[in-house]
Order: sequence, then structure tokens, then C-alpha cells
Amino acid sequence: MKGLLQRLFGLTPGAPPSAPSPTPAPEPKPASLAWVSRTWTSAEGLTLHARDYAPAAGPAKTPILCLHGLTRNASDFEVLAPHIAAMGRRVLAVDFRGRGRSAWDSEPMRYLPATYAGDVLDLLDQAGIARAGFIGTSLGGIVSMLLASLRPTAVAGVTLNDVGATLNPTGLARIGGYLGVDAKVSSWAEAAQYAAKLNSTAFPAYGEVQWDAFGRRLFEQTADGRFRLAYDPDIAVPFKALDPSAPPADLTPLFVPMATGRPTLLVRGALSDLLDESCVLAMRAMEPLMDYAEVPGVGHAPMLDEPEAVSAIDAWLAKLP
Repeated sequence: MKGLLQRLFGLTPGAPPSAPSPTPAPEPKPASLAWVSRTWTSAEGLTLHARDYAPAAGPAKTPILCLHGLTRNASDFEVLAPHIAAMGRRVLAVDFRGRGRSAWDSEPMRYLPATYAGDVLDLLDQAGIARAGFIGTSLGGIVSMLLASLRPTAVAGVTLNDVGATLNPTGLARIGGYLGVDAKVSSWAEAAQYAAKLNSTAFPAYGEVQWDAFGRRLFEQTADGRFRLAYDPDIAVPFKALDPSAPPADLTPLFVPMATGRPTLLVRGALSDLLDESCVLAMRAMEPLMDYAEVPGVGHAPMLDEPEAVSAIDAWLAKLP
């Protein structure tokens, strides 16, 4: 398995500590979405961040870790996370290194799924969490599959959001087209306009309110008032280093053992250009017990605040201890 991970994701030994990212301004938190900041330390000494949502009172339940997509951050779960916490589960929404409030890595070639999986395992160890459920969007789903291979006992169940055993090259090329490109905005209104320009095909029904929220997830305002994308542009370096003529990696060797014997849910946006319907059919044939939900009128990737997604996640949560 180690050889497989090395070939697919560049699993490498640790390296010297890296410098932290520039410090963003404090984030305002509406009372209805209250969370506290939790930090942990990576193997290389980076300070990493997660939003920690306390569970509602009641019997202890398996906690949930929410893992975001390639250019995103923990704020993508600002609607779903408190919903799950209100059901009595602690929720940790992670900022992968180089995103959100986690430190940036001075070695860009460490921005790989295997590195993020190692960071999540460090979080589990330092937080004293032996077992958790995982909700992974796109990249976060790949990391969830890796975790099930690296430490099977730590994964109680997985929801994969718009990512599967194979990835459509069309979607990968689209992502590569904007990844790491400097976006110059000078206000939250311009951030919303940028979000709409980049994502209107995936979210054709979104209006002004949704685009404002989207822009505030994509960007952050630094202490000196500047606006920037909420990720290190160098996360593009490993992605750009991929051979564009090579076929996408086959993640079946990771998907099958992850889905076997665990509550598993696959969510797909009906307009997705990354997760094909043919891939969904193949995955459901490989794991007939896997639940499936399709979100109409949405592309890559559902925000998981859509009624179809929330209902399916609630049913998946009911299967977890």
C-alpha cells in the first residue's frame, strides 16, 4: 500500500519546519454559527487550524471531521457543521495546510493528499480522537480514502462529496485553469463578483446572497485591509507538475477498502464535470451498500447545504455510533 500511495500521491518523509503564512484578520462569527479555533502541529512543525463546533447535550457520539476541496477551507462547512453539532456530535472543520488559518508550507511539493492525510492523523492524535466519521469534498474525499488505508480503525464512515474512484479530465483541466492565479479584488462586493464569474456554471440558480457568502469563503481580508484568496498560491505547484497527457489516477484501490464494511455515502452534483455518472455506476456496483444522493441543478461541488444533501447526510449519520 505504501508503494501505491507513493505513486499516486507522492508520499514522502518529513522535512524541516516551514514559515507560517501571513496573518489574516480575525474572522467574525455569527452566534448561530459559533465555533472555537483549535490548532495542532504537523510533523514538520506547522501550526494548523480547525473550526471546532461543540456538540449539543446528550449521549456521546462519534465526532465528525469535515475536509474541504483543493482551493477551499473550513468555511465551506459553516452551514452543515452546526447542523451536525446540533444533533449531538462534535464537528471539526479542518483548514488543510496552506488554506484558511493554517500555516503555509515553504516546500510547495508537500501540498499533496498524502501530506494532508498525515496532518489529519496528527490532529486525531493530538486531540485524543480514536475514531471519527469523515465528510470529504473533492480533495477532502481523496484524503478520507487515504485515511481509511493508512489507519483503518480511525475511520467510522465516510461521505464522499463529488469525488470518486476516477476523475474526469475535463473537470481537472478546469480546476487547473484557475488554480494559483492571482485574483485582484478590493472589496467584498468584488469578491462576490469573482466567485460568480468562476462558479456560475456549477451554481446556475445562485443569487446575490449566495454569491456574497461564496466570496467570503473564497477570500480573506488581511490585517492591513487587503483582500486575497484564502490559500497559498503555491498549492498549484504539484498540480501543475502533473503530466497533462497521463490518465487520471485510478483510486479504486483506495475506494473499495474504504467503502467495505463502513457506512458510506456518495453525493454528486447533477451538473458535475469531475464525477461522471459512469463512475457513479461503477462505484455502486463495487459497493452495493453505499448510499447515493444526487443534488439537482448543481455542479462541482455541492455545498452540502442543499436539502437533498442534508437529508442524505442525516441518514448516513444515523448509521454511525
